[in-house]
Amino acid sequence: MMNQVTLIDSGYDCWLGYKRIADSALRESYAQYGSRFVVIGGEGDGDENGEGLGASSLLRTAGKELELALSSMLGSVTRERVSGAGMVVAGTFGSSSAFESLAGAYEPAELGEEGYVIHSSEEDGCIYLSAASERGVLYAVFHFIRLLQTDQQLEGLRIQEVPRNGLRMINHWDNMDGSVERGYAGNSIFYRDGRFIEDKSRIRDYARLLASAAINAISINNVNVHRQESKLITDEFLPDVAEVAGIFREYGVRLFLSVNYASTIEIGCLDTADPLDSGVAEWWKQAAADIYRYIPDFGGFVVKADSEFRPGPFTYGRNHADGANMLADALAPFGGEVIWRCFVYNCLQDWRDRKTDRARAAYDHFMPLDGQFRDNVMLQIKNGPMDFQVREPVSPLFGGLTKTNHLLELQIAQEYTGQQRHLCYLVPQWKEVYDFDTYASGAGSTVAEIASGRLFGRARGGIAAVSNIGDDLNWCGHVLAQANWYGYARLAWNPDLSAEQIASEWIRMTFGRDEELERIVLDMLLGSYSIYESYTAPLGVGWMVNPNHHYGPNVDGYEYSKWGTYHYADRLGMGVDRTVRTGTGYAGQYHAPVAERYESLADCPDELLLFFHHVPYLHVLHSGKTVIQHIYDTHFSGAEQAAELLAKWDTLASRVDSGRFEHVRERLAHQAEHACEWRDMINTYFYRKSGVADEQGRTIY
Repeated sequence: MMNQVTLIDSGYDCWLGYKRIADSALRESYAQYGSRFVVIGGEGDGDENGEGLGASSLLRTAGKELELALSSMLGSVTRERVSGAGMVVAGTFGSSSAFESLAGAYEPAELGEEGYVIHSSEEDGCIYLSAASERGVLYAVFHFIRLLQTDQQLEGLRIQEVPRNGLRMINHWDNMDGSVERGYAGNSIFYRDGRFIEDKSRIRDYARLLASAAINAISINNVNVHRQESKLITDEFLPDVAEVAGIFREYGVRLFLSVNYASTIEIGCLDTADPLDSGVAEWWKQAAADIYRYIPDFGGFVVKADSEFRPGPFTYGRNHADGANMLADALAPFGGEVIWRCFVYNCLQDWRDRKTDRARAAYDHFMPLDGQFRDNVMLQIKNGPMDFQVREPVSPLFGGLTKTNHLLELQIAQEYTGQQRHLCYLVPQWKEVYDFDTYASGAGSTVAEIASGRLFGRARGGIAAVSNIGDDLNWCGHVLAQANWYGYARLAWNPDLSAEQIASEWIRMTFGRDEELERIVLDMLLGSYSIYESYTAPLGVGWMVNPNHHYGPNVDGYEYSKWGTYHYADRLGMGVDRTVRTGTGYAGQYHAPVAERYESLADCPDELLLFFHHVPYLHVLHSGKTVIQHIYDTHFSGAEQAAELLAKWDTLASRVDSGRFEHVRERLAHQAEHACEWRDMINTYFYRKSGVADEQGRTIY
C-alpha cells in the first residue's frame, strides 16, 4: 500500500492529491466554512427532516470525498449529522428545509439531471452544494473541492452549472488479454489473461477520477471486438461486468460495452448477421434482456462495423441504418442506446487512383441515411474525416446531418501526436474543433452546438473520446499527459472554457499553488501542440509516420498503401487535390462559405493547404513564405522549441517532487532528441525531392 506522499509523487493521484494548504491565513479562512460538513438526503440515520449521512451510493461517495479533501487540506474536519450554521451543506433540493433559502435564487428544474448550485450564505455562514439529483450533488462536491485546490475565495459564491453535453464518455480500446490497442501507458486496468482482474481497487480509483471531472459514461472494451470480448455479453462474463458496473455506478458513471456485430455467428450459433433476418433480431433481443437482468442501468452498445475488416451490414447488402436500428430495437425496451461509429472505409484504394478519397467515406455513407436512425441511436463521428491526425479539417458530417443524433469523437490517446512520449497538450486542437463554424444554419452553427444536440433540437448528443490511461503508476505514461485527460472532461462539460483556464486548473490541482511553476508549465502546455505540429507533418497533409504502430517519421510510410493516406509528393510539388473543380470533390461536402474557402487556393488556410490542394513547392503561402521554405523553417524551429521545453522543465527541479520531475525530464529529453530525427528526415526528404535549398543554408542531409 502506497502512502499519500508516494501517491502524489508518482502521479497516481493525478489532480486529486489533496495536500495541506500551506498558507495558514487561507487555510483558516477556508476552515470557517469547511471545518464541518453534512450530507443531506440519504436514507438511514438522520433527523426527522431526513438529514443524515446519506445512504445512497452517490451521496456516500460525495460524503467520503468531502471528508477526505477537507481533512487533508485543512487538517481536520467534523462530519455532522444535521445541518447548522457555519458548515458545508450538501444535498438535493427538497431533501431538507435547509435548502429552502435557495428557492428564490435558483430554479431546480433548470438544473436537469446533472446541474448544481454552489451558494455562500451570508445569513448562516454556510456553503450549500445542491442539485436536483444526487449525481449533481456529487459534481457540486468536486467543484467545491476544486475551488479550494485552486485558492479561490469562498465568500459570495453564486455558481450555477449545467453540462452542455448530455453524454460525456470515455471509450477504452482494452482487450481481455490485457493489451490496449493504441495504448501508451501500460496494460489494461480491467483485464488480464482473458479474464477480469480480480483486484478491482484500481478500477474504483479510476471511477473516482472520472467523476471528479464529470465523466458520466464509459465503454470498457475495444471497438475491434475479438472472440473472447464477444462473450462479455454472455453469462460467462456478465457477473464480472455487473461488478464493474456497480463500481462505476457509485461515481455516477454508466457502463457500455463494445459488441461484435457478427456475434450471432461468432458466439450465437447462427450462420448470418443480416440485420433484417428475424432470427438475428431475436438473438439480440434475448442478449439485451440477459444483460439488463444483470445490469438494470446498462448504457448500451458501441459498434464499429464495416471498417478495417470488421463485419457489418454491408456484408449482407444492407445499410448502416438497418444495422444500427436492429440493435436499437433490442435495447429500446430497457432504455439502452446504440453508439454507432462512422469510421467506415472498407473500400480499399489503389494509390494510383486520384479520384477515390477516403476522406469522403463517412459523409458518402451516412448522409443519405439522415433521419432513418432510431431515436436511441447516436452516430459517433471522428473530429476529422481521416484518423485523428495532428491537423485535419472538421468532418463535414457536423452540419451535414440534421435529423440524426450524433456525438463528437476525439482521441485522448496520442496515437499520432507523440504517443505520450512527447508533450502535446491537445485542448487547443479540440477547442478549434468545438469552435469551428459549419454554417449549417447560418453563422454560429459550431460543432459545439451541433454535438450537444442543441442546434437541430436533437434529444441526444455529446462527446466521446478514446482513453489515454493504462496500468502505469501515473495512469498516462507521461505525467503531463494527464492534462489531456482532465482537459477533455472539462471541455465536454463546458466547451466555452479556454485551454489556458483548463491548464491552469490542472496545474494547481496537480502540483499545488506555486506561481513560478504554474507560469512555466502553463507556457509549456499551451505551446506544445503547435511545437509538435511544426516538426511533424506539414500544412495538414498528415500520415508521415511508420506504418502500423504510427510512431516516428516515415514520409513514404503510407504513400503506396491501400488506406488512402497519401501526400503525392513529386519533384515539383505535393498535396492532395480535394477540390470540386479538379479533384476528389471532398471540399464540396461543406456548407458555404466553408466549401468556397477550402475550394479556393487563394483563400484556403495555410495550415490545411496540402489537405485540399496539390501545389508547387514554390507556391507562396499567406505568411509570405514558399511551401518548401515553410517546411524547412518549421522543422528547424520545432526541434529548437522541443529542446526549450526540456530547458524550461529543468528550472523546476526544486519546485517539483523528485519522482515526477525525473519522470517528466526523461520524457522531454526523448522528445528533444526525437524532434531532431523528425526535422532531419522531413527536411532531407523534401530537399531531395524538390532540389530547392534552404534560404538560410542550414544543414540538410
